[in-house]
Amino acid sequence: MSIEHPRFRAAVVQAAPEFLDLDAGVDKAVALIAEAAGNGASLIGFPETWLPGYPWFIWLDSPAWGLQFFGRYHDNSLVYGSPQAERLAAAAREHAITVVLGISERQAGSLYIAQWIIGPDGATIARRRKLKPTHVERTVFGEGDGSDLSVYQTPLGRLGGLCCWEHLQPLSKYAMYAQDEQVHVGAWPSFSLYKGGAYALGPEVNTAASRVYAVEGQCFVLAPCATVSAEMVELLCTDDTKRALLQPGGGYAGIYAPDGQLLTEPLPEDVEGLLYAEIDLGLISLAKAAADPSGHYSRPDVTRLLLNKTPGDRVVSFAAPGVEVGGDAGPVAPERADVLT
Repeated sequence: MSIEHPRFRAAVVQAAPEFLDLDAGVDKAVALIAEAAGNGASLIGFPETWLPGYPWFIWLDSPAWGLQFFGRYHDNSLVYGSPQAERLAAAAREHAITVVLGISERQAGSLYIAQWIIGPDGATIARRRKLKPTHVERTVFGEGDGSDLSVYQTPLGRLGGLCCWEHLQPLSKYAMYAQDEQVHVGAWPSFSLYKGGAYALGPEVNTAASRVYAVEGQCFVLAPCATVSAEMVELLCTDDTKRALLQPGGGYAGIYAPDGQLLTEPLPEDVEGLLYAEIDLGLISLAKAAADPSGHYSRPDVTRLLLNKTPGDRVVSFAAPGVEVGGDAGPVAPERADVLT
């Protein structure tokens, strides 16, 4: 008796964000979700920080110069449980599609590069954060923790995600492979920065990273990639030097098979659209038969990975035994009025 493996259609987004405008960005996301589902997709992947757009201002000048944009960026980042978040969950539910959304997540006064995985019933499958923001991203975003390196069982297979240069972290990648990841959403912001001057930031290296991830992990890789619009350049590039650093376009979205094959016909880098591919999880076993770096092709007696998945809670509430912890006016132990509650 043969095992039935899930087969479904997947979509990836190549489009510019509605930069610094959360409500307009949600409108555009909802429209893309509806379009993908209308074309038969059961899964759609969005680029990194697509809401409210990637903060390119951090790469163009000093942190002090970039502060002029930070207030708007903070205020237009997504808060879980907000009306905007509810609209996105409702869109996934209405169209019965799994959504992996790239967002700037706002929690209190901090921002995080995040991926929100929403199931076809509108319920949250996962809320993950980029483990370590890259280079100058650390002037804007906080860090994730080990729980963000997780793979989730879904009707479409074992689903996981990483953002941008997390795909250059060998140990993080191996942590995902070892959890039997089958479908991976690798979110990218755009490859339109420092063109010709920083090869590592260009499309050749980064699309190769997506392809290598598929081959190493023997999984399907959805690689959504944003574009930079002319309006974004007009807003951010206030002189010729900045206009030379950030250019329109930069979209290189694609979907890769477990053998590294590109399953989608690329769009021109300045064209917006959705790319589709048919996903057959039955092909994974063929790839793993040849090489399974976290299975039969590994040598755990020589090298092993230590993965700490403990959530990185900033504050842990506790009280002495027998002490009831109340609200603001709740009791505290009289002998320890400084106890943390």
